[in-house]
Amino acid sequence: MIPETTLARILTDVWAGAPDPAHDLGHIKRVVASCKAIAAIEGGDLDVLVPAAWLHDIVNLPKDSPQRTQASTMAADAACNKLRTYGLPDSILAGIHHAIRAHSFSANIQATTLEARILQDADRLDAMGAIGIARCFAVSGMLGRALFDPADPLAAARKADDSVYGLDHFAVKLYKIAETLHTSAARQMAAARVAFMRGFAAQIAAENAA
Repeated sequence: MIPETTLARILTDVWAGAPDPAHDLGHIKRVVASCKAIAAIEGGDLDVLVPAAWLHDIVNLPKDSPQRTQASTMAADAACNKLRTYGLPDSILAGIHHAIRAHSFSANIQATTLEARILQDADRLDAMGAIGIARCFAVSGMLGRALFDPADPLAAARKADDSVYGLDHFAVKLYKIAETLHTSAARQMAAARVAFMRGFAAQIAAENAA
């Protein structure tokens, strides 16, 4: 296996700085840790999974980029081009490429290997819970979206619109991705995180009504 210090250097040499607050080095390290935790229960080839986790966002385009759906394929290509110079066999590179390419929600690519399913689950877990909330509002702020609709924070009487309100992203996407997780280990982790997010949203509505 390529040392993780080397994988981190490959990533940071390309980045030259965190792409955005929601996809910084902290996000990468959390995804790596979640991949290892899930794999310890579910299995999986760490020679594929760990490099894929470290480099899954080596190409990260803005959320509003017209090429956003291509970002994971671009990242997979870039990662494997870098890793090929370390003499990895084609079978490992193919596994890494698929895992990175399939991790993205917006790309909508089916994860067909255990390693790809684990990476997809780990990446989506980081969009939930307290850190998921922080990441959501960080991106919403970058895109100029309001925190929430003061007239109807929970979209009880309107259609949720996360292009306008950050909190609406919970209902439009984040609650739903918990239902897309592949592994039982990830689903167990997600349950508590989603419950926390629902409580947070309810607290916003309560404070707004006070």
